Amino acid sequence: MTSLSMRADEVSDKELLARHAQGDPHAFAELVHRHRDRMWAVALRTLGDPEEAADALQDACLSAFRAAGRFRGDAAVTTWLHRIVVNACLDRIRRKSVRPATPMGDDATFDAVAPKMPDPTDAHGVSLDVHTALLQLPFEQRAALVLVDMMGYSVDDAAQVLEVPPGTIKSRCARGRARLAPLLVQHRNRRDPRNVGGVEGGGMPR
Repeated sequence: MTSLSMRADEVSDKELLARHAQGDPHAFAELVHRHRDRMWAVALRTLGDPEEAADALQDACLSAFRAAGRFRGDAAVTTWLHRIVVNACLDRIRRKSVRPATPMGDDATFDAVAPKMPDPTDAHGVSLDVHTALLQLPFEQRAALVLVDMMGYSVDDAAQVLEVPPGTIKSRCARGRARLAPLLVQHRNRRDPRNVGGVEGGGMPR
């Protein structure tokens, strides 16, 4: 077998996973190096807490390390890795009972406040609001929105990650967006009272 260290950039993800399963001591480290940033982003945006996300990512890497030999190759390695990350996040939520499920909304109104298109004058504030509001969604809706609206996954690819039909992803996203939009308005109004009713300082109109 050709040494991985000689041409790591030329080895595909699936080949790296196969080499790891065959005992190559460097293959899995290279695979994690390639995908760690996006795996971390999925964990952090899903859980909203850096410490919890770090623990979930560690759990996911350990699970992937152990499960490499069972990879069937019917999906991209990135899809497989992100599925493991999402499952690790769900496991932590179940164990810690982070929060109960909340009622679902009806209409999709997220486009105007989607994190892909934040207000350039207040990008950091919008990001904080989105993360805070996401934590109030049921996990299934939150995971779908993280993958589709924040990570840029197509509906079909997100469906592969979460192992549900594409129609379920569409439904979860629509309900999650409907629930998220009013939450974002509430968070922003609490953060900046001048936004309430369009009255400066939140006081009575003159």
